[in-house]
Amino acid sequence: MNYLSVAETAKKWNISERSVRNYCAQERIPGAVLIGKTWHIPENAEKPARSNGKKTPVKTLLSILQEEKRTKYAGGIYHKTQIDLTYNSNHIEGSRLTHDQTRYIFETNTIGVENEVLNVDDVIETSNHFRCIDLIIDHAASTLSEHFIKKLHHILKTGTSDSRKDWFAVGEYKRLPNEVGGMQTSLPEEVADRMKALLQHTADEKFMDVANMELCAFMDDPEQILTYIENYRRQWTQTKE
Repeated sequence: MNYLSVAETAKKWNISERSVRNYCAQERIPGAVLIGKTWHIPENAEKPARSNGKKTPVKTLLSILQEEKRTKYAGGIYHKTQIDLTYNSNHIEGSRLTHDQTRYIFETNTIGVENEVLNVDDVIETSNHFRCIDLIIDHAASTLSEHFIKKLHHILKTGTSDSRKDWFAVGEYKRLPNEVGGMQTSLPEEVADRMKALLQHTADEKFMDVANMELCAFMDDPEQILTYIENYRRQWTQTKE
């Protein structure tokens, strides 16, 4: 069987390349296969029929993230979230990996450097962070719990030098007092109660509730989606003040 590229199929059907990729991701083109990050469409495939007038079920941000994660869709909001969130989160914790190095690890599961020394922990935590985001997407509809938070911590720190320290509690609350940016934090014996209070507080909030967010009219550009979320968050915060 001969296959066409996304660009060739888009030209043949007189539609955008993004539409072709969406058809593939939605499994609406029989025989279309994803090899690496490239879709291959049978040359005899027919253009999917348009909807029959019934309202198409709206898509939420979560459903889009789940679909793009499942299909390993490159260039979408899932792809951007994995790279940007991992880079920024790890950077706060002192990682020296660049944004490009973070992207390269996510896209190729390898890293190439010349004349540069990398901290092994930075690389391990970056890879682990990708797994944490996947787990969050998979369980986004579940109630946030202490068990889940500890599980994320266990995944993030597995294989790092911290996990080999006797005093470091991987997958558990801290055992020793610490500071963050020169500021005192909760004492070890206070953490459990304060976490319970925090979880109760977040359970009462409605920000990011599906009914409120309604990212239904799906935006093609990941930047547009992130801007929408940030504007919504800002407006929501102002109403709470």
